[in-house]
Amino acid sequence: MEKKLLTFDYGASSGRGILGRFDGESLQISEVHRFANEPVFAFGHYYWDVLRLFHELKQGMIKTAREGHRDIASIGVDTWGVDFALLDEDGLMLGNPFYYRDSLTNGEMERVFEVVPKKELYDRTGLQFLKFNTLFQLTAIKRTYPALLERAKTLLFMPDLFNYMLTGEKSAEFSIASTSQMLDVHKGDWDRELLEKLGIPLSILSPVLLPGQILGQTTEQIAEETGIYSLVSAVCGHDTGSAVLAVPMEKGEKAAYLSCGTWSLLGVELDSPQTSEKAFAAEYTNEGGFGKTIRFLKNIMGLWIYQEVKREYERDFGAVSYAELDAAIAKAPAFQSFIDPDAPEFMDKGQMTARIQAYCRKTNQPVPEGIGPLLRCVLESLAMKYRYAITALEDILGEKLPVLRVVGGGCKDELLLTYTANATNRQVIAGPVEATAIGNLCVQLIALTEVDGIWQARELASKSFETKTYLPRETSAWETAYGVFLEKTNLI
Repeated sequence: MEKKLLTFDYGASSGRGILGRFDGESLQISEVHRFANEPVFAFGHYYWDVLRLFHELKQGMIKTAREGHRDIASIGVDTWGVDFALLDEDGLMLGNPFYYRDSLTNGEMERVFEVVPKKELYDRTGLQFLKFNTLFQLTAIKRTYPALLERAKTLLFMPDLFNYMLTGEKSAEFSIASTSQMLDVHKGDWDRELLEKLGIPLSILSPVLLPGQILGQTTEQIAEETGIYSLVSAVCGHDTGSAVLAVPMEKGEKAAYLSCGTWSLLGVELDSPQTSEKAFAAEYTNEGGFGKTIRFLKNIMGLWIYQEVKREYERDFGAVSYAELDAAIAKAPAFQSFIDPDAPEFMDKGQMTARIQAYCRKTNQPVPEGIGPLLRCVLESLAMKYRYAITALEDILGEKLPVLRVVGGGCKDELLLTYTANATNRQVIAGPVEATAIGNLCVQLIALTEVDGIWQARELASKSFETKTYLPRETSAWETAYGVFLEKTNLI
């Protein structure tokens, strides 16, 4: 009997509702709802409009029911990492969640390092140091808005918050909790000693829940409003955790994965955490995956910079298609200028074009003018940073990774994939595009006992969705340019 499932995948710039249909052999997906996800600036900070986002989830359910699919067996929700809502003793939100790129956490890492040294924090949590990690958000709130934390009785990460709104059940799913820098990476549970040192109340945290379980059911109110009464599954709530589950690799394959979207996350799947000196120096992160696996990866800025340049161009000149942008990029000269996508100046929202130009000016490079040269600079620099990251990864692991498996929205960017194959001198296998939604659906099927574990899920993804292979070309020119990239970005 066919199983119908719904996944809601919230990215940092948009969200989708996806209907999955499983006939016992293959999985089919179709988009039922798409919506924007943009932070709102008010009262001196950027916030997520979380009630609007939940409204869009319900609209997706209503559309699904209207199209004749009321018989949904399960719903699963995944989102971006680190962000959270605080609830009071009555279970009501204490304001909207802060947007991770907000200025709230500026300088907060350094303050925390005065209490817990950087190396100790890495040894305990295994996480890459990003200024917006949950731990730094909480210490910033404690310092800046202490009354807010004092009133808080529960912390819910974003996917857990939406699950709570659907079911009334509070939880802390493992993969999303692992992005917080508050988990003991070796035990897979909250680091109580660390939290006590920093004055973060352990009482606001729910017990860590492993994905692949039934969390609850939609409330009667939700069922009446949407027309769907369904189980809700605990999936890999972190979108990258869901995406990695759907990477169609074979057991034992020597390959790295790249989950490519607003962020690029490049890494491998391990059975246990890796917190060596080399891992610490390269700032590789250990995040949780399905079955308590470790997503050992590097967070790279990704297509955020591209998206911001495009947004600024459209603000000034009107809408432009991706095909038009590709044509402009192709016409621009190669290897004129490089940036380090992970440089601090590219983290914040706004003035991205000017930031790129200032970086090139500061590093004595030609300053890109016009949309084509700007975006060529961005894409070539991203491809070079992927090479830098995978080279460090091979050094940490002590083995070669001749294949790069790319999943996510970046699979649609053929120029980026071509540049990546050339820059890394590796076979690049792209697809599926909707890996996050597919991984989400697969965990729901595991929770429903329709699929048995990671490798059967990957086999299902492999036979249900197509991939495309890119082979390296012009490697000599890219090798020479890589040396220039390292020099100009001071990554040597």
